[in-house]
Amino acid sequence: MSAGPILIEKVRSMGAADMQERGKIGADDGVTPRIGFVGILFVVFAASLLTFMTARECHFNVLMRGFHVPFTPSLVYGLNTWLWWAVAAISLWMCASRLPQIFRPSRKALLIHAATACALGLTHLAILQMTLEWAYVQWPPWGNVYRTFGVVSPERFGGEILLYGFIYGVSCLLYSRLENQQTLIQKLEVERQLTQAQLKALQMQMEPHFLFNTLNALSSLVRLGRNKEASRTLEHLDTILRTTLDRRAPEKVPFAEELRVVESYLAIQQVRFAHRLQVKIEATPEALEGLVPCFILQPIVENAVKHGIAPLEAGGLIETHVKRVGNTLWLQVRDSGQGVAAPATKGYGIGIQNTRERLEYFYPNRHEFRAIAPASGGYEVTIQIPYERCNVDA
Repeated sequence: MSAGPILIEKVRSMGAADMQERGKIGADDGVTPRIGFVGILFVVFAASLLTFMTARECHFNVLMRGFHVPFTPSLVYGLNTWLWWAVAAISLWMCASRLPQIFRPSRKALLIHAATACALGLTHLAILQMTLEWAYVQWPPWGNVYRTFGVVSPERFGGEILLYGFIYGVSCLLYSRLENQQTLIQKLEVERQLTQAQLKALQMQMEPHFLFNTLNALSSLVRLGRNKEASRTLEHLDTILRTTLDRRAPEKVPFAEELRVVESYLAIQQVRFAHRLQVKIEATPEALEGLVPCFILQPIVENAVKHGIAPLEAGGLIETHVKRVGNTLWLQVRDSGQGVAAPATKGYGIGIQNTRERLEYFYPNRHEFRAIAPASGGYEVTIQIPYERCNVDA
């Protein structure tokens, strides 16, 4: 199974290429921070608050001069003062969704913004002057107070430029923070998808390995003319294949389901080895209801058969113990093989490495894995993972 790492690297490269094609990697990927409903609501709220404050001040000034006029002209003036910049701020963000470079410092961008600020400022002042003229016709007392207010002046124009600069500066700051957050989210998403692809590659690596060994055992039975045993083996193989096809890797399954696969596999091997293979399985009721990564024990049990029992002429025993200990699910597989003295001990590697990587995916820094050859003989693998009870009603 040396092709496993190659397969994983191919999945990594394919995953990254797919991300690039979808535009999820890169600076100019079109996934630009957009102003959402909350952002628009905030801009409208700020403009409304400033509108009310400006209108209230204007109306108060008119009243202080002894004129009694409705609040309407002051409100219209306040709306024209601040609604203009609210629309400008929202439009600036909408443009940034298509042209993100407008929020990235450059000489060209600064010149464009300077020209935009001048154009918006002059247009806004003209609209305010027209508002005052219109208010003078509709409400002469109010117009007499503000008609000579001097809206179009160098001072007011400078204020308009500063106001645009303030909007631009705040927008740049918010845009930069949102872009950094979005970049981080995209990076984490790519890493998650690549990790998931790697896990799928590990499972694709393991399942054919298991199937080929089973088919070899079945072929041996047919050659030896042990047809009844071959028929029972096919039934167990059917159970395993149905379970495998029903699963959507990678996923967690109830241990009771995982145990059916292990029992079917061991039943196949018992037909193959006859009296040379003894099996002992102990699992508490709570353990059967616990969730485990699919195919978590099967490769370990397969290693125990292949490297622990198969080399011994007299055969041996494979013990599987699973129980809940507090908030931990404790799983152990032990064989009575030759342990460290076995020439094929290194063959345990693929099952152990596969299991280690899958445990790290499902339980990062929250699991224990131990594989040892006890002094008493044989080989022992112990796994401890967080206990998660399956939803029996699902």
